[in-house]
Amino acid sequence: CDDSIAVKDFKESLFPALKINPLRLDEAAQVISIELSKAGKDLHSEIARLIREISLSGVYPNTEKFLKEQSFRMITTNYDKLAESLAGEDCFSLTPGRPIPRSNSRAKVFHVHGSTDVPSRMVVTAADYFNFMNADSYFSRKLSTVLHENTVVILGYSLGDVNLKAILSDYRSFVRNHVVSNSIFFVSHKPVDQNICDYYSKCYSIRVIADTNVESFFSSVNAKLGEAKGRYPTSVSNINKVLYGPHHFNEKFIGSEGSFYEIVSAIGAIGASIEEQAVVTTFSDIISKKMVHTQTTGAWNQYVELASWLTYLGSLIDVRGTLVENSFLKAVQFSMEHMSKRQQIGYSWHAYKVWEKRWGIVTSDNRALVSSHIRNNSTDPDALSIISRG
Repeated sequence: CDDSIAVKDFKESLFPALKINPLRLDEAAQVISIELSKAGKDLHSEIARLIREISLSGVYPNTEKFLKEQSFRMITTNYDKLAESLAGEDCFSLTPGRPIPRSNSRAKVFHVHGSTDVPSRMVVTAADYFNFMNADSYFSRKLSTVLHENTVVILGYSLGDVNLKAILSDYRSFVRNHVVSNSIFFVSHKPVDQNICDYYSKCYSIRVIADTNVESFFSSVNAKLGEAKGRYPTSVSNINKVLYGPHHFNEKFIGSEGSFYEIVSAIGAIGASIEEQAVVTTFSDIISKKMVHTQTTGAWNQYVELASWLTYLGSLIDVRGTLVENSFLKAVQFSMEHMSKRQQIGYSWHAYKVWEKRWGIVTSDNRALVSSHIRNNSTDPDALSIISRG
């Protein structure tokens, strides 16, 4: 009975029911670790024992399909092996304290804070975190490499880890200095306020996919993977021919809805910078041709696609001060002055809906740049209506 009361009092001192916790979780873990050691027990081993008993509840067919069939690299701060259980065969689980496999595999899961495989190396207490943050480990270097070399999706994570923020900040500097498009996505199952989206974009070059759960995300990805894989080799070959050869994209291709997204992805795949003259020339050429496409009879969809292209480009990079700034602003003004909030002859109502819906995904700096340009160069009431959204 006395022991039960002592445990209750100890718990209340660390996690008071009606007050703010006096210590951070890692600090509380340090206190618990000290107390357990007095009883001859180890906190890390106790946590590992409890976590090993955890299994997945529910069914996740879309997530499981992706993890079982696709090649991927996963970085997690979780100690559990649930991701590996979904991925199945040919999936390496890498954790501090175990040798790094030299052979290749379809999938790898990097447990940067350790895993139940080696409990003593799990990052749990304040001392663990201090050592982790001050060590130039294989896993911290790997996290940085993955961010720079891949399209990254952040799932089920609050972006609160200090070490991750430092690496993301370094990545943001890389994006700015090399003028390349950002390729990190944060998937939130809840709606995300525009100010928070702007913060993630500005500070860490992260684009937010809001109000989307993990299963829905993988459902959408799985639906498009086949087509994307089929087009990848041709897209990379074509972009090299256009950028560094005498070729141009034909009118039919530019007139198709998905062409711009394919071009942007291909440019990212070969590591080209938006500051390269060849890239600037190509962007200017295809956007100018898209504007011409809008002038053909019955081409209302071209106005919609142009608006989609411009908002997409505006979400990828901050164009201020780059070689594409003038072309971008010229096309934005053209698009906004050929849309209408109301259905009227000669103007695209659907293009207005695109700008209305997607204005928020444009980076905050690009929104400020466009707003200033429109105010100084246009009196179109509907264009002014869009930029008034902030």
